[in-house]
Amino acid sequence: MSTRDDLTIRPVRDDNRDALWPILRDVIRPGDTYAIDPGISREDILHLRCDMPAASYVAERDGEILGTYYIKTNQQGGGAHVCNCGYITAPAAQGQGIARAMCVHSQTAARDLGYEAMQFNFVVASNVGAIALWIKLGFETVGRLPRAFRHPEQGLVDALVMFKWLGD
Repeated sequence: MSTRDDLTIRPVRDDNRDALWPILRDVIRPGDTYAIDPGISREDILHLRCDMPAASYVAERDGEILGTYYIKTNQQGGGAHVCNCGYITAPAAQGQGIARAMCVHSQTAARDLGYEAMQFNFVVASNVGAIALWIKLGFETVGRLPRAFRHPEQGLVDALVMFKWLGD
């Protein structure tokens, strides 16, 4: 998919792994937005983000990868119609609409994969930019987990559960 401003969102390819690693590393290492071990290895994070999900995508402009996201089933059995997504934008590309474009794309991709709803399980409350964007894109906060995330500078902060129905 091509978006205006020449941003292309397409499935991850095996040859993207070298370009994805520094983006993932630089966003996860600070430990301030994702409930992922900041010391996770290259192999483990690439497996988690590229191999395990139902689908993984990159956002690129002029051949440069600026962001990535995945879609996976949130729960099995009776909850399998709800997906979960995780978005990461390269630090140098933040504020350029990359996360917005990926989230919009992911909703269409999720519907195409048969999902009827999208849930973000653990949005760190101090990540106010992401929360504001998700709200603008129609997500509702349906739960709050008090002091569920140990932020490296702010201490214990809440995490939000956010949800959007994609069907109909």
